[in-house]
Amino acid sequence: MASSTTPASIQLRCKGILFDMDGILISSMESVERCWRRYAALRGVDAEYVMSITQGCRAIDTVKRLRPDLDPEEELNVIEGFELADCDGLTVLPGVPELLVSLPDSRWAVVTSATEKLARKRLEAAGLPLPRYFVTGDRVTNGKPHPEPFLSGAARLGFAPGDCVVFEDAPSGVRAGRDADCTVVATTYSHSAEELGEADYLIVDVTGLSVSVLPGDGGIVLNFIPVVSGKDKARA
Repeated sequence: MASSTTPASIQLRCKGILFDMDGILISSMESVERCWRRYAALRGVDAEYVMSITQGCRAIDTVKRLRPDLDPEEELNVIEGFELADCDGLTVLPGVPELLVSLPDSRWAVVTSATEKLARKRLEAAGLPLPRYFVTGDRVTNGKPHPEPFLSGAARLGFAPGDCVVFEDAPSGVRAGRDADCTVVATTYSHSAEELGEADYLIVDVTGLSVSVLPGDGGIVLNFIPVVSGKDKARA
């Protein structure tokens, strides 16, 4: 599926794109930190430990690890309530509006660890279009790093996972995409190149990425210049 036009420029021909949300399309890092620190104080757990395990994972999986003695669904409602009420500091990441408008809505989905209610709230607050296809943390049995979310995303689009490109910023999401047999492009927004070493390609953000929509059922071609191949970085 992947081919290189020059050592620097990459072309990926695919049928569908599966976007993680936070760290790829938007950043809600300020809100996430405020809300999880509030939860940590409420439940008497170490805030720094909480912040070290939340990235890229479903909230329900995080609360299970933090307080296995409590009902996870009730705890999910607590943290979700905090996050729904706090959209301060939410930003759209560079190049995202231009990228989304260049894609047919039948060709992309958002695959996020957030609940559907929270994902919709954040995208609406950011002024971004809601995708036709959503895969959210409350609609899967297994969250990232399990491949189920991206397998579900590919199925929602109607394509084989191997015909889809995943955009991720977290190691758990990169692993999920790889194990789903998707090609994975990771941004270095929230993690280092070393942490994202399982990705096929690394980019800073999507500003340098262009899209060509091929006629008929030819799919789409993504053109970009990677920072470095994730797999090459891992071997370095």
